[in-house]
Amino acid sequence: MRAARLDLARAEGLFAPKAVVVLRPRIGDELPEGARVLTGFRPDHDYFAARGHAMEPGPCNAALVCLPRARDLALAMVAQAVTLAPLVAIDGQKTDGFDGIAKELRAAGFQLSDALSKAHGKLATFAAAPAPAAWTAAPREIGGFFTQAGVFSADGPDEGSRLLAEALPDDLPAKVGDLGAGWGYLSRAILARPGVKSLDLVEAEALALDCARLNIQDPRAAFHWADATTFRAPRLWGAVVMNPPFHAGRTPDLALGQNFIRAAHRGLAPDGTLYMVANRHLAYEPLLKTLFHKVEEIGGNGGFRVSKAAFPQKRHSG
Repeated sequence: MRAARLDLARAEGLFAPKAVVVLRPRIGDELPEGARVLTGFRPDHDYFAARGHAMEPGPCNAALVCLPRARDLALAMVAQAVTLAPLVAIDGQKTDGFDGIAKELRAAGFQLSDALSKAHGKLATFAAAPAPAAWTAAPREIGGFFTQAGVFSADGPDEGSRLLAEALPDDLPAKVGDLGAGWGYLSRAILARPGVKSLDLVEAEALALDCARLNIQDPRAAFHWADATTFRAPRLWGAVVMNPPFHAGRTPDLALGQNFIRAAHRGLAPDGTLYMVANRHLAYEPLLKTLFHKVEEIGGNGGFRVSKAAFPQKRHSG
């Protein structure tokens, strides 16, 4: 979809740079040959690195902003893009809020081209100029935690995570993993348990992990910028705690949470325990019962289920 708009922009002479840096493209995007890529989301990073793209800033004459759904993150990306190249393009699906971001850019004084519309999305360009200081991304403190635009639950802990933290036992084992650790809300609850001697925070979004480093200043914590679904634990954990995502973009994706469960199973010791929270409508129970000897509900409410899954079955490809 993005490639169709880029081809049209190139054909019309609107956006045909010789060297371009692309901010936060997504897996599957077809980018111009030689494009540099900047992204904080590890699966996307690994995808484009494997295809030979340079993954750091460098000489370029244009920047392409792949608009995310989060308004504040989109504006922060524009603020970064205008420092990287003299020509900037914004591109996104109509459902990603293209029109709203274009309106904000115009209100800030940027002279946008007419938008090209194709494949359910739009692309427009403008000359780089300083962006409003308020657009620059920076951690902000909310309720004793630092969060940032573009991270999950940036306005404070989500309901599921609060329920899971309340349900955690006081006697967690020495070695614990937090898969999809976000900005560290559950990790702080884990480290409040006296028996914990080491905690691996595994998080795919670099912005969230940077916030977690601010929120968790504890020598027992190790931070891993990694895709939790493929992460290999440095040592088997006695427990895994997680509130797995269940959306890929706007689309519910049961397989994503299932892959988190498989990753937890893979990283747990034979006597280990998984503590997780999920929306009740998500059918994770069959997989949990396949991978663990004992599965029980230990908390939650009408919308969320907190599950405890103990004693992993023998490892298999499942």
